Amino acid sequence: MLNKRGCGILLHPTSLPGPGGIGSLGTDARRFIDLLQDMGMSYWQVLPLTPPACGNSPYSAFTAFGGNPLLLDLEQIAGEGDLSDASCNGRYPEDRVDFNAVAGIKMELLYQAGSTFLTQQGTPRTVEFRHFCDTTPWLHDYALFMALKRRFHGKIWSRWPAEAARITEEMYFTYSDKLGLEIGVQKYLQWQFLRQWKELRAYANERGIAIIGDIPIFVAYDSADVWSHRELFLLDSKGRPTVVAGVPPDYFSATGQFWGNPLYDWDVMEQSGFQWWIDRFTSVFELFDIVRIDHFRGFEAAWHIPAAEQTAERGAWIKGPGERLFDTLRAALGELPIIAEDLGVITPEVLALRDRYNFPGMKILQFAFESEPISLPHHHVKNGVVYTGTHDNDTTAGWYSSISVAERHEMQEYLGCTGDDGVGSLTRAALMSVADTAIIPFQDILELGSEARMNIPGTPYGNWEWRFSWSMLPRDLAASVRERVERYDRAAHGEKTYAP
Repeated sequence: MLNKRGCGILLHPTSLPGPGGIGSLGTDARRFIDLLQDMGMSYWQVLPLTPPACGNSPYSAFTAFGGNPLLLDLEQIAGEGDLSDASCNGRYPEDRVDFNAVAGIKMELLYQAGSTFLTQQGTPRTVEFRHFCDTTPWLHDYALFMALKRRFHGKIWSRWPAEAARITEEMYFTYSDKLGLEIGVQKYLQWQFLRQWKELRAYANERGIAIIGDIPIFVAYDSADVWSHRELFLLDSKGRPTVVAGVPPDYFSATGQFWGNPLYDWDVMEQSGFQWWIDRFTSVFELFDIVRIDHFRGFEAAWHIPAAEQTAERGAWIKGPGERLFDTLRAALGELPIIAEDLGVITPEVLALRDRYNFPGMKILQFAFESEPISLPHHHVKNGVVYTGTHDNDTTAGWYSSISVAERHEMQEYLGCTGDDGVGSLTRAALMSVADTAIIPFQDILELGSEARMNIPGTPYGNWEWRFSWSMLPRDLAASVRERVERYDRAAHGEKTYAP
């Protein structure tokens, strides 16, 4: 858990360099981990690894449980004999992920690999695969959902034929039989994802790097989770949401954020002993050492927006399960290595829920010098995580260039800095903070501008696309970062392995 003074880097695997137009779990991911070790880092923080749905957002996924097949390393799959050619040929932008182009080519290769593997019998790998299928409770529902989605040309499940949209025993067995090969391929992709990710996580752990993952509180409507468990959500008789999730007007939007996720029927969930949540946290702790809960405050109370609304301005705060859920999770899973994203409209009740379980909260330094003075360094506490910015913020260079000259002077005066180095000043403030953990987006380590921003909240397209290249890294980057990390007593120790 975050019980030592340390530092980490925020970078989603899709942003890694490498062939095929998108980052993967292969060689470049290991090279990045070597770089983290040489920087003296203790943590690599990623965004959700689930298969993205709407807008390619990792926070809107076809399941809350599985992994994104686009992250699979084709070279490893070819090395096992499932694919003859691991080259994902195509022309891709160097600095962005063209998700449509990548998916069109890479998924075809992955389907070939899965189909080839499924013809094999009696090998150690097929035995391992069958064991994975037999012991992964969410897997068949997800694989069937994805097979049906492919059969019905990608349509949202509520627009499928009625006999497929609503699960019955007859429907379940009929389509499971009819779509057997497709379902098998989907299971193969999830099996390969878990194998590759576990190997990568072990590689990181062996080098003293813990992985911080991310679990969004809500799930996408067009997901296997809602399709297969309609009773757990606030839906009408036709399966449509009666209310949806979001947040009222805030720092990011004058009309609030209309996320559109269906909301949970907490009474029904509690009647089952919160088993769905136990399964979900069990799955996520299988992937990560530590988990950041996105929109933690929604467990205390969530903003319910009538489904007919167009913005998030009208809604109501409705109580969530709070300690009843987390007491159940702790009883089932033990102590919970969780970071609580306690941003936005935070009440004393939210803070009490966070502190009851000793979850560290978050402080965002960009907010500190605009709308949220509580994030100023003199308010930080040891049991906390300080960021220059998150995936939802502009890069620090972009943010600094957007604020007024007077605001820049005020920030520099507060931090006791001379000159006009916004990125260096904010990074230094994060490293100096009393908070046990500091997380710096890799864009800020590279001092990149707004062109490297990962996400603009409230905009549905053009996000999550940024990638870096190894040529962006100065030759002395690891040494210079490690010097700063050591200066503020945040450096992990270990042999250097990264070579530029």
